[in-house]
Amino acid sequence: MNRFTDKVALVTGAASGIGRATALRLGSEGAKLLLADINEEGLGETVAALDDGVQSNTFTLNVTDSKNCQQAVDACIAAYGRLDILCNIAGIALCQHMAEITDEQWHRMVSINLDGVFFMCRSAMPHLIASKGSIVNMSSSAGIEGQAYNSAYCATKAGVLMFTKSLALEYSKQEVRANAVCPGMVKTPLTDNFNLPENADMSLLGRMFPLLEGADPEEIAAAVAYLSSEEARFVTGIALPIDGAQTAG
Repeated sequence: MNRFTDKVALVTGAASGIGRATALRLGSEGAKLLLADINEEGLGETVAALDDGVQSNTFTLNVTDSKNCQQAVDACIAAYGRLDILCNIAGIALCQHMAEITDEQWHRMVSINLDGVFFMCRSAMPHLIASKGSIVNMSSSAGIEGQAYNSAYCATKAGVLMFTKSLALEYSKQEVRANAVCPGMVKTPLTDNFNLPENADMSLLGRMFPLLEGADPEEIAAAVAYLSSEEARFVTGIALPIDGAQTAG
């Protein structure tokens, strides 16, 4: 398929995991890419993994810095002259007893997972209006239902979800679509480093893990590609769970 020929996509979190898989998928279908992440080495590895002939540029991005987010969008426009697809995938996780979460941990979680999505969407919106483009924000099953020891993460991912729905309504007449993907367990470096807090009550975690084996990043990337494509032209404001029935009940 070449659903993204002549389209330009900006992907945050592109150095690893779902972000990298998304970059590879969009590139394989013809998109020109601006790959953004704070991890420069990882960005280089993503570029090296792209199919031959895929046009790409990289940008070292700290999504907690609103000026840096604007600079990333500006770099994309300078390189390609347009922006059609924004994929906000950069994020972090924290599993901890709520009463033990520090101010620093809370603010870091909000800054990366929620502020960064807002900053990127705000900077990109004028260009997406011009191209009648699309936003795909990475929420989570944790944005749909509560999870023990995941309060800060749940709060930010629920915020991403409601922010996305609001954008879908506000910009519907300008034909900018905004959707959220809500993965459950995905086999990425983020979940490889996932640890439960000390003295966690395992009886509280029954719905936190999927009924099936965790998804591969490529499966999430496939959903991002669909939502970014013209095939999804009538799809906006949704929360798409990909979680092995975790949130089905």
